[in-house]
Amino acid sequence: MIKEDRLLKAVDREKKIRMILASSTGVVEEARQRHQTSATASAALGRVMTAALMMGSDLKAEADLITIKVDGKGPAGSIIATANSRGEVRAFIAHPQADLPSLYPGKLAVGELVGRDGFFEISRDMGLKQPFVGRTPLLSGEIAEDLANYFLSSEQIPSLVSLGVLVGPDLGIQSAGGLIVQALPGAADELLEIIERNAAGLGPLSHALYECDSLDRMLGMVAYGIEYEVVGGLPLKYRCNCSYERLAGILASLSRDEIVEICDENGAVEVCCNFCNERYVFQGEDILALKSEKP
Repeated sequence: MIKEDRLLKAVDREKKIRMILASSTGVVEEARQRHQTSATASAALGRVMTAALMMGSDLKAEADLITIKVDGKGPAGSIIATANSRGEVRAFIAHPQADLPSLYPGKLAVGELVGRDGFFEISRDMGLKQPFVGRTPLLSGEIAEDLANYFLSSEQIPSLVSLGVLVGPDLGIQSAGGLIVQALPGAADELLEIIERNAAGLGPLSHALYECDSLDRMLGMVAYGIEYEVVGGLPLKYRCNCSYERLAGILASLSRDEIVEICDENGAVEVCCNFCNERYVFQGEDILALKSEKP
């Protein structure tokens, strides 16, 4: 089992094929614990998170963000994951306890939980006035197929995408990760066929990651038969940008009357972050003091 949450990027010798391979087990396990997700919800959320981390690795500036939103009108509701260029991700699922029976042993009903009557959306925030947003209809709700369809429809990049989350009997995450292989201009069909054949030979990606002890070795198995070089890598982690100060500033933007009314009813204000489930408690006098300090 690969113990380190990590991402590798590689290209073939002629730079006609690019590959991104990620192991995100610990990241997905932290999301499971924070959101208390069911088995199928863990798989759906973990796939979206891993996709966001891999796409985020292509961002240039430190402040750039990429957000994937999936809403198929299924029992899971909307799923959102936001990642940056530093390998950090945070995520949200509207109905974390939603679950469905497995389609068959070892095959969670992710597509059915996500639904197919909706969209797959990617937003890139590059510090401009408006983020760039692309949206495609959902094909299957299985996430990997929908991301491959997005790449082809919105960016005209033929891509092989595999995403997997292996959930244990105790609902803990045993393995999670993803693979993206993209053809660059001039790529020979033979190269793509070799990698597709190798990837298919691995079987389900989550099981392959669980059985392998090294991400570098796994990359070698994916690229077996072609010359390649690793051109980048990142450690991966779950990280939310919420804080007491940030939320206090939002509360301080309320009117004085609104703050007094809320605190009179509840004694204090408790705010829970949707992305990490951290809870922050604010006393009315503290919020009013912050408000008086604002210019």
